[in-house]
Amino acid sequence: MDRLMPPVHRCLGMLAMPSKLSTDFAVAFQQLTGLAPFPWQEDLYRRFISDDTSGRIPSVCRIPTGLGKTSLIAVWWIARQHGASLPRRLVYVVNRRTVVDQTTSEVERIWQKMHALDGGEHFAISTLRGQYADNRQWLANPSRPAVICGTVDMIGSRLLFSGYRIGFKSRPLHAGFLGQDALIVHDEAHLEPAFQKLLETIQDEQQKERERNGDLPWPGMHVMALSATARSNAKNVNSEGHQPFELTRKENSPPNVIPEPPTEPIHHVWRRLKAKKTLRLHACDDEKKKLAVDVVERALQYKDSGKAILVFLRTVEDAMSTIGSLESEFPGQVAPLTGTMRGYERDRLVQGNPVFARFMPESDRPKNITLAKGTVYLVCTSAGEVGVNLSADHMVCDLTTFDSMTQRLGRVNRFGDHNDAGVDVVHPNPDSFDEKHPLALARKATLALLKHLHGDASPKALGELPADSCIAAFSPEPSILPATDILFDAWALTTILDKLPGRPPVAPYLHGVAEWEPKRTNVAWRDEVELITDELIEREGGNFPRELLADYPLKPHELLSDRSDRVYGALQTLIAEPSKSLKGEKHQAALDRAQKNTQTHVWLIDESGSVMVTTLGKLLDDDKKRVIAWLEDSTVLLAPSVGGLSEGMLDPMSSDADDVADHWLDENNQPRRQRVWDDAPPPTYEDNGSTKLMALIRTIDLNPLSDEIAEPNQEGELEREVASELESNQISNSRQGRFWHWFARPRDTEDATRASSRPITWDHHTHDVVTRTTEIVQELDLSEDLEQAIILAAELHDLGKQRIIWQRSIGNPNPSDWHAKPGKPTHGARWRPRHLSNYRHEFGSLLDVEEEHAAKLAALSDEMRDVVLHLIASHHGYARPHFPPEAYDHERYDTQQNQHAAHDAMRRYARLQRRYGRWGLAYLESLLRAADWAASAEPSPVPTTHEVKA
Repeated sequence: MDRLMPPVHRCLGMLAMPSKLSTDFAVAFQQLTGLAPFPWQEDLYRRFISDDTSGRIPSVCRIPTGLGKTSLIAVWWIARQHGASLPRRLVYVVNRRTVVDQTTSEVERIWQKMHALDGGEHFAISTLRGQYADNRQWLANPSRPAVICGTVDMIGSRLLFSGYRIGFKSRPLHAGFLGQDALIVHDEAHLEPAFQKLLETIQDEQQKERERNGDLPWPGMHVMALSATARSNAKNVNSEGHQPFELTRKENSPPNVIPEPPTEPIHHVWRRLKAKKTLRLHACDDEKKKLAVDVVERALQYKDSGKAILVFLRTVEDAMSTIGSLESEFPGQVAPLTGTMRGYERDRLVQGNPVFARFMPESDRPKNITLAKGTVYLVCTSAGEVGVNLSADHMVCDLTTFDSMTQRLGRVNRFGDHNDAGVDVVHPNPDSFDEKHPLALARKATLALLKHLHGDASPKALGELPADSCIAAFSPEPSILPATDILFDAWALTTILDKLPGRPPVAPYLHGVAEWEPKRTNVAWRDEVELITDELIEREGGNFPRELLADYPLKPHELLSDRSDRVYGALQTLIAEPSKSLKGEKHQAALDRAQKNTQTHVWLIDESGSVMVTTLGKLLDDDKKRVIAWLEDSTVLLAPSVGGLSEGMLDPMSSDADDVADHWLDENNQPRRQRVWDDAPPPTYEDNGSTKLMALIRTIDLNPLSDEIAEPNQEGELEREVASELESNQISNSRQGRFWHWFARPRDTEDATRASSRPITWDHHTHDVVTRTTEIVQELDLSEDLEQAIILAAELHDLGKQRIIWQRSIGNPNPSDWHAKPGKPTHGARWRPRHLSNYRHEFGSLLDVEEEHAAKLAALSDEMRDVVLHLIASHHGYARPHFPPEAYDHERYDTQQNQHAAHDAMRRYARLQRRYGRWGLAYLESLLRAADWAASAEPSPVPTTHEVKA
């Protein structure tokens, strides 16, 4: 079994300040949430702080929608603050990314309340949207508690060492932190049975590793399935004999008459369980042709109500048709929410859409927003079913499977505030279902269940339906592929980037294989697709596009997702000859656009991060089935000039599209990263009242053979022009310069080597890393020999930077003056890092340690010697299991010495993975990596004498 975590004062270290958080749970819960706790929340708290280690964390938690499930985050935090032995990281996994994610809102509120109580930072957070979206706070310090909110794809791919849209260097870091000392809470687990099975398999595999190889000095991964509905009648008794955690008996037994107004927390539970939702069923004669028409007709029955009407439809086509019809009747009173919207536009819904705000709880609404008046409609596909904190007055929808239907019903009169909520379900005649459709039987069974409700769609009525009948009405369970120890081994080999026999893509293991669900493709737009030429790729190497995406990763707000066949059709339309109905100048303009698009680059990115660069014409000239197969589970990166985007959705008839990569913003709407041209000043940002420089992470020379560089004239007109264009965010490709500088805040860089805004000497950085490492390991319950090994690795990790070739690669004008970080000196020109060789400084460090510090290694046990050398080798993601030959150090060592060190690194990786397990070794590596990254992001003050003058 996992070792118990150390007492809370040891876990929190410098965060363990005298807290104003009450020692009484009910008072503390109200301090953090503004609400008195429900009985089930008090029950869970008692479970968390109990001495019964086997039952402390329930494996199954069944709480109905609308009863505060996300508040278990507050319960976890209070329990930890009160000394409970719980994992440091709570990872809350939602089915899909939505606009108004309840978990995000809950976490941000709790953090703000804690900040108001005590000041300080408390736990780190990373959320799906908003000011903490996709940040790296949780990776900065493994001893710091953290809450991470993510989707099945985001969290699942990272757990399997295959993180989508992160470079291979960072994948072990994510896997280690998510897979150790973490509580994975899988919300609505019944919707993703394959992922739930995968989590349980990983948990079991980790337990086997510990039993086989000996316990580890930190806890492993714990899994909690959070769902109101189960796909099985099984009692879900865990291995220790504990039943699922549920509402208390009293909560589950509301009286006939509920006190009004409610005066006790349990009154609110009863109110929500018995929330009035009058169900009406309407048959549709021809679902294929008339469904949208009938839904609109039912929706318009509420046109004079002045209420917020929620409309759900299964297909994007029906949703768009419905939106068009309602918009014609109520212009400006209709908002869409589909899974095919780009994240940027979906986020803007919550930021200021007056229609959407009508469906949000008051606590979630943006400040100072003016609500739309009168009757409003929100038209959704399944994107609005899960994780969205919405409450409509009435709902109109088509018929779906029971698991989806219960999610939809949870978005109507969510809090039981009124007694006239209506639900209108438009369904096919029982004898007109398309029997060939894989969901036909489940939809038929769902219709029978709805009829059985006799007009009462309250949560209590749903909970009293026969369990067997409910299970029969679920969407069919996908084929669940077994994840084996051999697969875990293969996925953990993160430095092998090419396709590896026996290492399949991870997507089918996250979602299962459901033949009835169409495959999907992500689409995004980036300027570099058009600006990075074939000649530049040939000069920089075939992996250049992949390296660019690792430096400047695609973020969720840049992506839209649609069916792969629809994406294929849209791409075809972008290069198709215009219709003959167009005449004259319009026909010629459309023809010119199609011909230009045919020759324009497109980047096709598979789930492993490999990039295929071609043109739209060449891509689509291949066999249709083969192209669609390439598109499945991949990302298509287009140039904005090709168009194809309208109101955040894929529209091949639109000539518009934009690059929003720089719109990754913080809570003050400041960019976290920025790309600028030529010699524009480095971008700045505000941090705690002071202005700081971003770190230069890459300079791209778009014309490396040119001898001329555009220089600003004496009046600085060019610089002012660049600054003006940056401010308007409308840099024209026709006015691009030669040098394209990519910046990011030091905390938001993927590669710690480039995380500084100013040059940092080798001595100074090494001292900072040792200091950070010491702080981290002293806050963890590690053995003394392991602590000392990790600190020694920090002391020696960057020896390989003491090479002329490496110093020149970071732009050091005096390469014999050892520096660890490039940047811009206070007095002098900005250093311009450039690619000179594939030498890896950590490989040079390995060689130097064994050559020059053999005495320090000899004082260690064999295992600790392996730990020191592996942490040095892996602190930028290599040595899992290997270094490529081009990484060798030929400046100081001969080929035989290089080969010997490379072979030893692979054998050492295998030994340590057997000892610490796959996720345990990744976690161990991450202790030094986190310290290195934190020291790079926030270096200690540097005397001016350390800076290199121009």
